[in-house]
Amino acid sequence: MQNTGTRTPATTPTHCPYCALQCGMNLTPVEGGTVEVSERTDFPVNRGALCGKGRTAAAVLAPGARLTSPLVRSGDGALVPAGWDEALDRIAGNLERTRARYGADALGVFGGGGLTNEKAYALGKFARVVLGTSQIDYNGRFCMSSAAAAGTRAFGLDRGLPFPLEDVPRTGCVILVGSNPAETMPPSLRYFTELRENGGTLIVVDPRRTKTAEQADLHLAPRPGTDLALALGMLHLVVAEGRVDEAYVEERTSGWEEARAAAMAHWPEYVERITGVSVPELREAVRLFCAPEAAMVLTARGPEQQAKGTDTVGAWINLCLATGRAGRPLSGYGCLTGQGNGQGGREHGQKADQLPGYRKLTDPAARRHVAEVWGVDPDALPGPGRSAYELLDALGTDVRSLLVMGSNPVVSAPRAAHVEGRLRSLDFLAVCDVVLSETAELADVVLPVTQWAEETGTTTSLEGRVLLRRRAITPPDGVRGDLEVLHGLAGRLGVEKGFPTDPEEVFEELRRASAGGPADYSGIDYRRLAEENGVFWPCPAQPAADDTHTADPGTGTDTRTDTGTGSGSGSGSGTGSGMNTDTGSGSTDAGIGRDPRTATGTGSGMSTETGSGSSDSDSGSSDAGAGLRVAPHPGTPRLFLDRFATDDGRARFAPVTHRPSAEEPDDEYPVLLTTGRVVSQYQSGAQTRRVAELNAAAPGPFVELHPRLAARLGAADGDPLAVVSRRGRAVAPARITTGIRPDTVFMPFHWPGEGRANTLTNPALDPTSRMPEFKVCAVRVETVTS
Repeated sequence: MQNTGTRTPATTPTHCPYCALQCGMNLTPVEGGTVEVSERTDFPVNRGALCGKGRTAAAVLAPGARLTSPLVRSGDGALVPAGWDEALDRIAGNLERTRARYGADALGVFGGGGLTNEKAYALGKFARVVLGTSQIDYNGRFCMSSAAAAGTRAFGLDRGLPFPLEDVPRTGCVILVGSNPAETMPPSLRYFTELRENGGTLIVVDPRRTKTAEQADLHLAPRPGTDLALALGMLHLVVAEGRVDEAYVEERTSGWEEARAAAMAHWPEYVERITGVSVPELREAVRLFCAPEAAMVLTARGPEQQAKGTDTVGAWINLCLATGRAGRPLSGYGCLTGQGNGQGGREHGQKADQLPGYRKLTDPAARRHVAEVWGVDPDALPGPGRSAYELLDALGTDVRSLLVMGSNPVVSAPRAAHVEGRLRSLDFLAVCDVVLSETAELADVVLPVTQWAEETGTTTSLEGRVLLRRRAITPPDGVRGDLEVLHGLAGRLGVEKGFPTDPEEVFEELRRASAGGPADYSGIDYRRLAEENGVFWPCPAQPAADDTHTADPGTGTDTRTDTGTGSGSGSGSGTGSGMNTDTGSGSTDAGIGRDPRTATGTGSGMSTETGSGSSDSDSGSSDAGAGLRVAPHPGTPRLFLDRFATDDGRARFAPVTHRPSAEEPDDEYPVLLTTGRVVSQYQSGAQTRRVAELNAAAPGPFVELHPRLAARLGAADGDPLAVVSRRGRAVAPARITTGIRPDTVFMPFHWPGEGRANTLTNPALDPTSRMPEFKVCAVRVETVTS
């Protein structure tokens, strides 16, 4: 918990740097240069509870754990300390030379789901405006992209949870598919405990008997890669047993007949042969799900990280739609987003195909709107680029220089040994990180950047709640923020304006860029976030009651010049500080119908409730202007209650069918591998592996296997085992348990070196989301002798 920077004297309320719960916490400086993390009971999501990662988060602020000086590659190949000007000059010079020789698309940018909204927004703008490249994506592609694609296809909008977590204990049944919140986000487990205490039921779908599965009323353990068949089998039984909500299907959906026909080809005995889940278990799951008036399906990486992940999630959404369990109170489908800003990180432009506000890069109206905010020609914006794995696979060939910000693909990418080789083949690699990660170790220039306690910015939680992280301490000398990095590089590359270093100024521009888009933040500002403990998007800006305007039919946005002061950034983006961009009545609230300019209406697909605190504060430019002021939009905790965000307001069934995984077991590779997390480590482990308490609890990788498989191998607990796939070999000690299927082994993916699980994983991509198939591949397991 040591930090050498100066500190503010008061306790600072902020949020955890790790998962998408974004638990509230307080930071208090104490004598001796330490920072104490304590509970923050006023934040409703965790109500003071913190997991071990959150409690120890300040340990990574210590000088011995983090970078405090730029590093550059010397003539003898070593990374040596350098000044900031030298480091930035070297990056800018190499990027410029690469672009001059090979063209703009030879420059790549790889972002992260842990970056704040301001950083993600600025990074996407930097890639497209300063570098002129289409080659930008981020590690969030490896997390929620399949759920996002399926949700957009079904509902017209992707927001991880369309309802707040507080609804979970009040529903009747939850099916939790491929998620282990007891270890991945422990403070959330209380919602499922309270569900059962209230008389509801919990069904967990997981090939392992995890700590979460131990809490379930029913645990279904399908063969990895068969979640799609399982969902189809359940839908078949819903139809066969007469449990379809025919009136709901008729009034609020489309495509049912095709989806019904596809499901009826998956009769229970056939599904049992595919999944290993017995017919009685299938019937019991359907009974439990359909018995109460309200129910939910929540998915995580298990069904999503598959080469058919979009269709798999689509099948679970179909189950919700057929039973009338979407767009109704205390019911619906949701995705448990993983990374700290995994939701916001996929909304504002660091994805290959996206512009801010969750706009499509291929939409001419979206390009015009964002280009106007940025002060550039829409035709100058590049088109969509490669997805994350495809970008990494192109390194050293089509992409010659790469800037990485907040990601560690050497550990986290599929087929990791190959990706490491591609990174080594680059002409130039620059990495911005708080620690010397395994990816940073390969870089030509490494820039030390600030951490969550040392900077202000916003994140968006798994609920769609936009939150304000507050700076509690100043960073050590030699450390700068990511926004400062982008500002310095942009200036060196000839773009002097448009990249401010003040995060609030960046957020004001983000508000204007998002206005009228599906993820509309235009009615949110820092003061509201501080006063209300977060605001749920969409939250369009409210105009003055007598304001006249003209709607842009392409984007549903109105641009008007107010006589008030506004709060735009005026940072070279093409809209000065008096310009206020508000959503129009057409496509506002992601295509939802009611006019958001009324003080109480939030669109007929949206709840009119506020998510937290008071919503009657004057919120800067969200209601600035001449004439009568109106209350700001309250935000949207609950989506789709009256209509969905599709053109016709109906949810769309997906006519999906089961298909095998990209790689099935055979004689050479007879066992299935699945991967995941443990409670005391996080993602690639770049931060948590530097915390002694966490390392003591989870010191290294392991191979979890069933006693029957261990007996066939002649392996005892703790014996080293080699797990071999078509892509490589990993070695780790055996952990024998009856809590896993006999045909499956499990490895956590937090470690580099010989125990790196992602050396083994399959980069086969989902055709829609471009998600790699992390969760299932064929392997063989061997004993290792000295």
